[in-house]
Amino acid sequence: MAKCEICDKGVNFGRKISTTRSRVSRRALVMQKPNVRRVRVLKDGTPSRMYVCTRCLRSGKVERA
Repeated sequence: MAKCEICDKGVNFGRKISTTRSRVSRRALVMQKPNVRRVRVLKDGTPSRMYVCTRCLRSGKVERA
């Protein structure tokens, strides 16, 4: 599973609750994956490929090559 190499954002687990007529009918485990892209970045002056989440790209934590 891809993971952000800058902020270590990974998979998040939770529960989805289904309700019918104001009663809880079912609970299911859900997996939420981060929005991770494989981009070319400048690391120590040399271009390399990394997995970076879009939040880190948008905030400018990474300099793209």
